[in-house]
Amino acid sequence: MLKLLVKKQMMEIFRNYFYNPKTNQKRSTASLVLFILLFAAIMVGILGGMFTFLSVTLCKAFVPMGFGWLHFAIMGLLAILLGAFGSVFNTFSGLYLSKDNELLLSLPIPVRHILLSRLLSVYLMGLLYSAVVSIPAGIVYCVYATVTPAVILGCVLMVLTVSIIVLILSCLLGWVVAKVSLKLKNKSFISVLASLVFIGLYYFFYFKAQSIISNLIVNAAAYGEKIQASAYPVYLFARVGEGDPAAMGLVTLVTGLLLALTWYILSRSFLRMATATGKSKKAALKANAIRSRSMSGALLSREFGRFLSSPNYILNCSFGTLFLVVLGVAVLIKGSALLPALDKINGQYPGFIPVLACAAVCMVASMNDMAAPSVSLEGKNLWLVQSLPVEPWAVLRAKLSVQLILTAIPAFLCCICIGIILPGSLSQLLLMGLTVMLFVVLSALFCLFMGVKFPNLTWTNEVVPIKQSFSVFLAMMGSWVYTIALGAGYFLCRRLLSATAYLSVISLFTALLSLLLYRWLRTRGAKIFATL
Repeated sequence: MLKLLVKKQMMEIFRNYFYNPKTNQKRSTASLVLFILLFAAIMVGILGGMFTFLSVTLCKAFVPMGFGWLHFAIMGLLAILLGAFGSVFNTFSGLYLSKDNELLLSLPIPVRHILLSRLLSVYLMGLLYSAVVSIPAGIVYCVYATVTPAVILGCVLMVLTVSIIVLILSCLLGWVVAKVSLKLKNKSFISVLASLVFIGLYYFFYFKAQSIISNLIVNAAAYGEKIQASAYPVYLFARVGEGDPAAMGLVTLVTGLLLALTWYILSRSFLRMATATGKSKKAALKANAIRSRSMSGALLSREFGRFLSSPNYILNCSFGTLFLVVLGVAVLIKGSALLPALDKINGQYPGFIPVLACAAVCMVASMNDMAAPSVSLEGKNLWLVQSLPVEPWAVLRAKLSVQLILTAIPAFLCCICIGIILPGSLSQLLLMGLTVMLFVVLSALFCLFMGVKFPNLTWTNEVVPIKQSFSVFLAMMGSWVYTIALGAGYFLCRRLLSATAYLSVISLFTALLSLLLYRWLRTRGAKIFATL
């Protein structure tokens, strides 16, 4: 029974590898093998290769100095961080708030088997992520240090110890996430915020990694003494990798006790957590006047409600809004430092800076593509909106308005920030802003055009129309090609047209394309939408 439960848990985690989410049909053997090879290439080739390179850099510096344990401290902590983050959300959804908890608890299956199968799946996922760091760390250390049986045993124990620590942390953090989730009404904003924080931290450490590693190598002795003095448990943990018998025995004992404590706490609280539904307040009936809305307002509110209720929709389709704000603030803060270089470029290629800035803002704005998957996201419920006593164009206009509102406002503010800092005549800066606004309209119309032409209404997971649909791919590629052509076009014809004339031509051409797409959506597109 336990084997079947563990197999079920792993099949749920890797379901997309075995079943096509678009058709809900089992994949062929060839497709399954290709997906597994791709996953292995990413985990072993890319992530494993990256951490192997880091381990080589650290071992070259630390092992000759007698600080091999510092290498294990850094790589071990990185393994714990990656493993815990990679499995914490699986713990939240698979251990505590799984959708099939009530079904399994109603079957004649011992609760401890259900709990153990969930814990094993969490452990295997944590091991998958942490081993990408800990295994290369042990292998590279054995290459640069003297290999003894104690060192080999220590490296193996390091991998197992890290994986168990990841399991314990995942259970703790997953419990916190589950508790918070039960008390929240709108969980999408928390998911989006957590994802943005992780992305921000990732890029921060990515750009700071080289300086941090250089600082560690230069000051290895000082950091080593500080760790031994003020963080002795970390020192003991790191000494396991070097094969220190006392450290191996003590760390293994403590880890085993923590694991036993985790099992005891979970076995006592699992049933209560698995059947929890969250607190709900009693609503008192109040005789308030019903607020009525216009037809367009109601449809727009419906589209915004769908957008704001889905973290996947927000994160994958509205990064342009965030980066437009970031770009505008960055230009105001750092723009003055770039002025000498920009003046030099502007002197060599007159008018090129406003055109280049226009292309850059348009490129960032093209990251917004809410309208492209909006039709597909209706899915099997499309008949509901088709049955409403409204024109099909009114529904399409609401989908279009979401992207226009969320893109045009930050793009306009970004253009103002750029206009304050960058060199150029008033006419060039005004035309730059006009071109950007027209591109925002064109991009939204083009995304909706692709959504109507290539809908996918048979998906079983909303990630499919948001990230994997043909309409989204074409919408993104088309917008990027247009912005690249916008910047490169002036560089090629700068001898024939001034920047003012070039931006005027681009504005007119963009407006014409927008008018054609608008006319198609208003007539032909509305008819197609009505018959989907």
